Amino acid sequence: MTASVELLESTGSALRNALARQDWAMIGELDQQCRRAVEAAMAESPRDEEQLRQHLQTLLDLYRELVQVCQSEQQQLAGELVQLNKSHNGAKVYQLFS
Repeated sequence: MTASVELLESTGSALRNALARQDWAMIGELDQQCRRAVEAAMAESPRDEEQLRQHLQTLLDLYRELVQVCQSEQQQLAGELVQLNKSHNGAKVYQLFS
């Protein structure tokens, strides 16, 4: 296994762990590292193309999962913001009549 493929594997593993903890700051940093690792792996002439392909597919699956989790979090936060705005507007109406 080449150094860039090992980096790709370790970065993907760290990204999966950060996703499990929902550590969004770490996910942002690891995303940049993953991008650099993919670029490095693609620039090298792979000794084992099948191994590289498998690691890239695993990373692609992880990013699909990451996008789904982000979309779910976004929807949850949007719902909370709507409720917060309704509460805020209700408080304004209450203050008008107090």
